[in-house]
Amino acid sequence: MSDLLRAPAELKYAEELDWLESVDDSPKPFTWRLSPKMIRLFILGSERSDGLDREIPQKWFGDRSIVERAIVTLASDRGLLLIGDPGTGKSWLAELLAAAICRNSTLVVQGTAGTTEDHIKYSWNVSMVIAKGQSRESMIPSPVMTAMETGAIGRFEELTRATSDVQDALISILSEKYISVPELDSDGNDNIVFAKPGFSVIATANSRDRGVNDLSSALKRRFNFVRIPVVTNKKSEAEIVRFRTEELLRRHRIELDVPPTLLDVLLQSFADLRASAAAAGSDDEKLESALSTAEQIGVLEDAVLHTNFFGERSLTARTLAASLVGSLARREPEDLAILNKYLHGVIEPRSREEGGAWPEFLDGGRDAIATLS
Repeated sequence: MSDLLRAPAELKYAEELDWLESVDDSPKPFTWRLSPKMIRLFILGSERSDGLDREIPQKWFGDRSIVERAIVTLASDRGLLLIGDPGTGKSWLAELLAAAICRNSTLVVQGTAGTTEDHIKYSWNVSMVIAKGQSRESMIPSPVMTAMETGAIGRFEELTRATSDVQDALISILSEKYISVPELDSDGNDNIVFAKPGFSVIATANSRDRGVNDLSSALKRRFNFVRIPVVTNKKSEAEIVRFRTEELLRRHRIELDVPPTLLDVLLQSFADLRASAAAAGSDDEKLESALSTAEQIGVLEDAVLHTNFFGERSLTARTLAASLVGSLARREPEDLAILNKYLHGVIEPRSREEGGAWPEFLDGGRDAIATLS
């Protein structure tokens, strides 16, 4: 674990998953390692009413019904499509589901304009083909094919980024549950790779990418859609930010004080900017940033690391403001103008009325904008 920059969920929570598996006596679909109830508990955390001998921390923060519907979908023969705005935790939920179901969340295809059918089917080891000809041994299975052969969960990130040819190839896999390999001899079905029980696909799609490569009606029918909403509840968002901050400090072995008042400043700032974006008349009046919870965590991470390496032993409002401006100002001069208007129109009156950390936050934001202008 210490040798890995980022451990997948099945390694990060291996001891916890082992323990849950050892006490799990509920029915399990297919070859699943955990029952649906235990998977929900692993993702959403335990409660006193669960009667467990140890506490299981919450790892994904969202509505219980979303997780339950996702689990039920994977227990059927349909694929699962998690769709939502950037930064809503789609990929993290997909990783946790795969880790809990089959203890392997790494069978991933990343959807891009350069993704080809080979990435979801198979390719060939050219040197082996030259030496021995085409055979199962010289075939390089894709992550999806490996998931089929092992009865595991395959993941497809950013499905709408992939071209229509790739999406069409996925239709056949989800429908027929096998991949034909016409290059191989048909004797003994050596030219067909069949999916084993437990195989399914979790795909994610960015709701802001509509129009990039829209899903066909045929592909939509192969998926159950589960929409992941943007977190708007301040309490829930605060829990997510706090959870990720503690995780960040542990990973970097940082001993740093993050005052709760500054978390409140960060949460309020993003709430203000979202309200401003919702009231904007055109895209030019909105920040390019999606203002998601994930971006909020990124702002805080940047501020924490800057403070640890170049600052004091405690995070300051000035550093937090500089991080916010630096992270959200992606277009010049549009985003800088929007942030400057926000500081003068919202933060300046608030700093006069409420005081606290707001005056220092205002000064830090102004200095950051002046530096970037």
